[in-house]
Amino acid sequence: MAKEFVFGHQNPDTDAIGTAIAYSYFQNQRGYDTEAVALGEPNDETQYALDKFGFKAPRVIKTAANEVDAVMLVDHNEPQQSVSDIDKVKVTHVVDHHRIMNFNTADPLYYRAEPVGCTSTIMWEMFQEEGMEIPKNLAGLMLSAIISDTLLLKSPTTTDKDHKAVEALAKIAGVDYNEYGLALLKAGTNIASKSEEELIDLDAKSFELNGHNVRIAQVNTVDLPEAMERKDAFVKAMEESSKANGYDMFMLVITNVLDSDSEAIVVGTDETKAVFEKAFDKKLEDSSVALPGVVSRKKQVVPPLTKAFEN
Repeated sequence: MAKEFVFGHQNPDTDAIGTAIAYSYFQNQRGYDTEAVALGEPNDETQYALDKFGFKAPRVIKTAANEVDAVMLVDHNEPQQSVSDIDKVKVTHVVDHHRIMNFNTADPLYYRAEPVGCTSTIMWEMFQEEGMEIPKNLAGLMLSAIISDTLLLKSPTTTDKDHKAVEALAKIAGVDYNEYGLALLKAGTNIASKSEEELIDLDAKSFELNGHNVRIAQVNTVDLPEAMERKDAFVKAMEESSKANGYDMFMLVITNVLDSDSEAIVVGTDETKAVFEKAFDKKLEDSSVALPGVVSRKKQVVPPLTKAFEN
């Protein structure tokens, strides 16, 4: 059987990297020959989880077709979020928890998508269904992914399945998920040492919304006012990135992981800013606005923007 790569989206988060490692292990146990790789370096939070449970970060690839003919995707399906030459390889498997958009293949494939808080929750289900034991360290990494994606089960994306998975995986990993989860989330909030250019690209995804190229980035913090002191610098970096990459709108969501509130900074044309205001029923004041209770890009940001751009 020919080797296949398993990877998550660009600018990978803990779910993208953790689930790639988990799915690669799962498939290898079933007789496949796979390697978990990544489309970027791990962020601070992900590195904390990798170090905690004794994993090396997957090697970073820029292209896939020069090494393999087929790939397996986790935590994404949209081509603009995938490897640059995704059109040159065969996608054989997808495990995801996001919307399905602009995705098509020439051949049938295995595709599993569920509306849960994290792709690792789906992986936990698949291990149960297969009757396959989850190694202790892998359980810890999968647990980390769910904690990250659900903000320690506080995100509105959280489901009963996520709760069950967290409890089961924490037991296998031998950790208190509340205590560990808080430490994990705090590990990803050290933004003082990073430039604005780094921060707006750290956890950013591009979306095609009714013909508009929209970039949405998210930064987690424990001190929202301190982060907003850098607003002018963020705006400048976002404007430069938009010009260089052809973004019609660039939205930065700065989220306080302790109280689940966010502040949005938006740059773009008057038209796209008007669409943003329509989507959230809020007026931008000098390019920013408070978004109380908004923490999920997948459930609370992309859907209202999609609807507003379509209308």
